[in-house]
Formats: sequence, C-alpha cells, structure tokens
Amino acid sequence: MAALIQSITIAALPVVLAITLHEAAHGYVARHFGDPTAWQAGRVSLNPLRHIDPFGTVLLPLILFVMNSPVLFGWAKPVPVNFSRLRHPKRDMLWVAAAGPTVNLLMALAWAGLYKLSLLIPANVYSLPLEKMSGIGISINLALMVLNLLPLPPLDGGRIAVSLLPHPLALKFARLERWGFLILLVLLYFHVLDYIMWPFVALFTNLIVILFQLN
Repeated sequence: MAALIQSITIAALPVVLAITLHEAAHGYVARHFGDPTAWQAGRVSLNPLRHIDPFGTVLLPLILFVMNSPVLFGWAKPVPVNFSRLRHPKRDMLWVAAAGPTVNLLMALAWAGLYKLSLLIPANVYSLPLEKMSGIGISINLALMVLNLLPLPPLDGGRIAVSLLPHPLALKFARLERWGFLILLVLLYFHVLDYIMWPFVALFTNLIVILFQLN
C-alpha cells in the first residue's frame, strides 16, 4: 500500500499538469484570436484547480494507473470557447484546437529534459523519483496528444478536421460531436483505443529517446 501511495504521489503532478495546461492553452489561443470567453471565466490560468474535473482529471487516470494500463490519459473541464466570436471562426478553430496537443508535446519534451537530468546527476534521494516522474510526464503528455489528435469531434483532431474540410462536409462531420463522447467510451471499453493510440505513442516515445539520448 505504501508503495502504491508513493507511486500515485509521483504521478500526480505530471498527470494534473498535462491535463489542465492542455485546456488552458485552448483558452489562451482563443483569446488571441478574438474570443475572450475562457479569459472572462477565469479559465486561462496555470492554476490546475480551475481546470480539474473530478472524474476525468483524478479518478480515471488513477484507475488506469492502478490497472497498469498501457495508455494513461484523462481530461479536464472543457474550456469554454465560443467559436463564433473568433475573427475567422472556421480557420481560427484549427489553431485553437491544435493548441492543446501542441502544449502536450512541449511538456513531453520538457519532461524528457528532466529525465535526462535525472540520469546525469549523481544518484541521490531525489534522482530516482525525478526519473519516475519524468517518465510518467513523457507518457501522459504523448498519450493526451495522440488521443486528442484523433479525428473525432469533440476531440481536438475532430475540430481540426472540421476546420480543414470544405464547408458542406465540415457541417456533416461536425454533427458527429453529439455522439463523440459515447464513441470514445465504446472504443475505450473494447480496448480499441489501445491499438489505435499505442503505435503512435510508441513512435513519439522512441523519437524522444533518440533526441535526448535516453537509452
């Protein structure tokens, strides 16, 4: 039990940061392109408490972590974005949607830098926890990036697809949003997400290992 509590404690920071900063990034970019909705709601913030969803941010990642799932992910409270207030709604939607996965990639690279540091510093009481925390930081951020880039509304990849598709097709594709969460749960329940996501997560992990010479 003590080992499990220690593992959860080490995982908590990278998991919460990965999920909540992803959402904050959407709000920040939306404000840049003309929609201050998230800013006015106080959601463009680095304070994780403003973004935590009890199930998606805490309970689901905890369950997956305890079950030793090969893919660890979750979600925060969605940042409110009024796409009609963007200066160019269909075009700017792409940048707002892409902001979250981009931040996850940047965080994965930052955690990789810390992982490299943990290998370089003399072994001490902090080096092993830093190594474990950084490894989780890499994994959770890459998993969130890949998950959110799946072309399924309301995931970021679905919104990117709506932005890129010709208007008639975009309207039809956007109607999938009402079923998107249900489809995602079905894919999760039948472990289809593992087969879709894991090869891409492994690919980006290997690229980071090569880039930072972590092997």
